[in-house]
Amino acid sequence: MSSGITAVLADIGGTNTRVALARGAEVDAGSIRRYRNADHPGIGAVLHDYLSTAQVAPQAACVAMAGPVRDSAGRLTNLDWEVNREILAEATGAETLAVLNDLQAQGHALGHIAPENLTLLRRGQPASPQAARLVIGVGTGMNAAPVYRLDDRTLVPPSEAGHATLALRSDDELRLFQYVSRKHDGAGIEHFLSGRGFERIWNWVCEEEGSDERDRSAAEIMAAMAAGDARAHRAVEMFSRLMGRICGDLALITLPFGGIYLIGGVARHFGPHLLSCGFVDGFRDKGRFSTFMDQFPVHLVTDDYAALTGCACHLTEQLQIHA
Repeated sequence: MSSGITAVLADIGGTNTRVALARGAEVDAGSIRRYRNADHPGIGAVLHDYLSTAQVAPQAACVAMAGPVRDSAGRLTNLDWEVNREILAEATGAETLAVLNDLQAQGHALGHIAPENLTLLRRGQPASPQAARLVIGVGTGMNAAPVYRLDDRTLVPPSEAGHATLALRSDDELRLFQYVSRKHDGAGIEHFLSGRGFERIWNWVCEEEGSDERDRSAAEIMAAMAAGDARAHRAVEMFSRLMGRICGDLALITLPFGGIYLIGGVARHFGPHLLSCGFVDGFRDKGRFSTFMDQFPVHLVTDDYAALTGCACHLTEQLQIHA
């Protein structure tokens, strides 16, 4: 994106939307505003309010949304908002428009995240700059997407990996699956690997051990683990092992020699515990391919605004292509 072109960016979550301005791939941190979704009928109203207050007429606009996107249009998974190019054009007056899944936006941000916002959890082997990478989001929901570099272009295919079926490898995992399936028909990966998924694992541990201390929040469970609670530790170990297993499965599918990048609030909270609570065992549980898994470095992303950066980077490439 030319340094003279101003873009408006939005990252729509299930509860809040962040909006910002950018010039090129650089997001103006001072321009970031947060909107409560429940106070607005849609993204168009949010952008109208933001731009009228900022008194800016952007030439480009990109929105990242928490839901499936097809042909630059989608509806949020947990919010009755529609997002498409027509809505963005009416709200912003911009000519260059893009709609991304929020995980796609995170993928476009890779390579533009400050070193202080990246934590190396596990070393791998050196790879070429063109090597594939994999971004995995674990928060309110779960999703994953490969990130490919083709010369000077970035390709992040859309994905809904969180709704795939969970692979089971042990008797206790089968019992956990059966427990969750009693309340959730067709339970997928997201039913286990998410904030609510962690709480379900805790409830299952309590049922297994005959405890009535159910229905704790994820924060309460983590606090109990820090205080030495054995049940909480078992829940964290199960979650970490499943997370390692799923990350390993996705790594074998996409071969991200350029690295695996974990994002999302839940991934961030589990970061200090993953290596000591079974993540690596789950990740390497691939039989004769266990040593093969050692090639993939694993990073934790702690940048709150990575999706906005990804939107800016995507617009930059789009404008360079059409220049």
